[in-house]
Amino acid sequence: MNYDTRHNRRQAVVADDGRALPITTFEPADGEPRGVVLVVPAMATPSSYYAPFATHLAASGWRAVTFDYRGMGSRAEMKAETGDVDRWFADVRAILDVVADDADGLPVTWVGHSLGGQMVPFVEHTRLASVITVSAGDGHWRRNQPGVRWIAPVLWSVVAPLAIRVAGYYPGDRLKMIGDLPGGAMRQWARWCLHPEYLQADHPEAPALFAEVKAPMMSLSFTDDELMSADSIQHLHAWYSSAVIVRQRFSPEQLDGRRLGHHGYFRSANADLWDELVVPWLAG
Repeated sequence: MNYDTRHNRRQAVVADDGRALPITTFEPADGEPRGVVLVVPAMATPSSYYAPFATHLAASGWRAVTFDYRGMGSRAEMKAETGDVDRWFADVRAILDVVADDADGLPVTWVGHSLGGQMVPFVEHTRLASVITVSAGDGHWRRNQPGVRWIAPVLWSVVAPLAIRVAGYYPGDRLKMIGDLPGGAMRQWARWCLHPEYLQADHPEAPALFAEVKAPMMSLSFTDDELMSADSIQHLHAWYSSAVIVRQRFSPEQLDGRRLGHHGYFRSANADLWDELVVPWLAG
């Protein structure tokens, strides 16, 4: 599909603490959008990773919005960042409010990749017409895939704290473990991943919050995900006890031998799967 990037626009959303949060909006080139899609990223994954997906949605008639979590820029930004994952939750709440206000009555769909699928209860989810989670599970290490299950406690308890102390941020790219992250976000995430009920380590109210989410939901996951096991994905979505959830889980054999893992779905080589597996579930 052809798409004119001149229709993209950048703006800043003001968080509740006054921080400017840049977002990028991909507008359809022709006509009014059919709906709005907010793409909420995975941990340590830049918004640029989702640009091909957002471009494709815009070319197909949807307005798509991408953003980075605060502190996810240069190493200097990461070293200077004092916020944690809860801070990101509050930021995304502000972003959703602006996106929903600008939608002017158009339906808003939340596409949450991994961490993005965990934070719906912490935003004003009544403004969402639908939710799509991609490779989203809970992060407790005992529910990780076997290949990382016994490495994870060492990462959270030993490697991450030492690396943050030395580098001033979590240098995941150099360690080849996850990706670069601000220290505060990594510390909080580590605490959650070591807790049997994950983010309930800091949010004992989480079950009640998840139960308040009533937007129709589709969970998309892949058997070759190197991080999230079927148990992890099931455990997270069981918390969404009031939502009607359609669960779609695919093996490489069902996808012409393609291995998507935890991040592969959003690669441009898999654009045919965007149309096949996500676009039919977009509100619009």
